[in-house]
Amino acid sequence: MFKITVAGTGYVGLVAGVCFAEVGHQVICVDVDEEKIKLLKQGISPIYEAGLEELLKKNLAAGRIDFTTDYRTAYKDADAIFIGVGTPEQPDGSANLCYIATVARQIAETVEKDCLVVVKSTVPVGTADKVEQFIKDFLVHDVKVEVASNPEFLAQGSAVHDTFHAARIVIGTESKWAEEMLRKIYEPFNLPIVSVSRRSAEMIKYACNNFLALKISFMNDIANLCELVGADIKDVALGMSYDERIGSKFLNAGVGFGGSCFPKDTKALLYLAKQHGYELRTVKAAIDVNKDQKTILYRKASKRLITFNGLKVAVLGLTFKPGTDDLREAPSLDNIPLLLEQGANVYAYDPVGMDNFKKIYPEGPCMNGTIKCVDNIEDALKDANVCFIFTEWDEIKAVKPEVYKKLMRTPLVYDGRNIYNPRDMKAAGVEYHSIGRPSY
Repeated sequence: MFKITVAGTGYVGLVAGVCFAEVGHQVICVDVDEEKIKLLKQGISPIYEAGLEELLKKNLAAGRIDFTTDYRTAYKDADAIFIGVGTPEQPDGSANLCYIATVARQIAETVEKDCLVVVKSTVPVGTADKVEQFIKDFLVHDVKVEVASNPEFLAQGSAVHDTFHAARIVIGTESKWAEEMLRKIYEPFNLPIVSVSRRSAEMIKYACNNFLALKISFMNDIANLCELVGADIKDVALGMSYDERIGSKFLNAGVGFGGSCFPKDTKALLYLAKQHGYELRTVKAAIDVNKDQKTILYRKASKRLITFNGLKVAVLGLTFKPGTDDLREAPSLDNIPLLLEQGANVYAYDPVGMDNFKKIYPEGPCMNGTIKCVDNIEDALKDANVCFIFTEWDEIKAVKPEVYKKLMRTPLVYDGRNIYNPRDMKAAGVEYHSIGRPSY
C-alpha cells in the first residue's frame, strides 16, 4: 500500500482520498480552508454525496485518512500526490490553472523523496507537461518527480459508487515507472485500466464530457421539434434506446445540462480548439442549444401569463440534478432571477440544496419580488399561481397529479424534467406543460 497525499477536498479530491483510504492506502488530504478541514476531521463531509460521509467516518476511525492545512508535512514524504483542486472557468471560457500552479510549486519546494504527481483535475491538453516542467524549475531537493494524468469520470450524486464500479480507469504516463506505480495504486479497485500518453488521457476526459453534452443538447433540440410536429420525445427516446449504437443513457430531454463539468468543459474545449486555429462547430452548437434550453419553460409561461408580478410561483428543485447539493449552472438559477425581475413571489423547495441556495438568494425581498424557502412541497404549492419543476428529485416525483389541483390556486405546471404523464395531469384537472410532448 502507498502513502498518498491528495491536494484539494472538493468533489474530486475528497472522493478520491476517501476511496483510496477505503482500499487500504494511507491518505492525507490537504486544503487551505481551515473550517472545512475542521469539519472533515470530525467526520463531517462539506458536500452532499451518497455514502461519502459514512466512508469518511469509517476510515478516520481506522486511521487510514487524515486532513490538514500543512502542505509541507503532507507533501514531503508522499509516494504519490494527487492534485484535485478546482480549475474554474475564466470569462473567455478557458480553464483557470492558478490553483494547479500553486500546488505544483508547493510540491517542488517541499518534496523530499522520489514522487509521482498525478493531475486528477480536469485540465487542458498539455497541462501535465507544463506541471512537470514547472515542478522541475522550482525543485529544491535532488529527487525524481514525474507527472501523470488520471482524469476522473465521476457523476455527482453517485461519485462513491462510480469510483468503485467505474467502467475503466484512465491513466496517462510518459514512463514505465509512472505507469507501474499507478497500476499498483489502483490494483485494489480491480477495475480495467486504459493506459495512454498524458495528452491522450487529458483529451479523453474532455472528449467524453463534450460527447455527453452533445447528446443532451441533441435530444433537447429534437424535443423542441417534437412539440412543433406533434411527436412525443419520450416515445422517440424509447425507440432510439434500442439501437446499440446509440444506447439508452443521456436521452432524457429537459431544461439543459448544468453542474461543475459539462458547462465548463464544453467552453474549455471550444477555447482550446480556437487557440489552435480550429472551430469545434458541434460543441459550439451544444453550448448554444443548452443556453436557450435553460429558460424555455419561462418563455412558455410568459406567453401564457400576462405577468408574474404579484403571483406566487412555486419552484420545485434547485440543484442541477438529484443526489447532490450542487447548484452550479443549475437551471433554477437562470429562471429565478427572471421571475424576480417580473415581481414574482418565489417559494422554493429542494430536499438538500436549500442551504447553498440561501447563500445566493437570502430569503426576503429580492429585485422586484420576494423569495421564501420552504421545508416541504405542500407549502410551496399552496395557493400558488404557477409551478416550475427544475430537478427530478424522488420527493417531487412522488407528488400525485391531484395534489397540484388540490393545493394550487391555479393548477398550472411547467415541468422541465418530464416527470408526469400529460394525460394523467389533464385527467386530474392540471394544465401541464413539459418538454417535447403534447399537452393534450
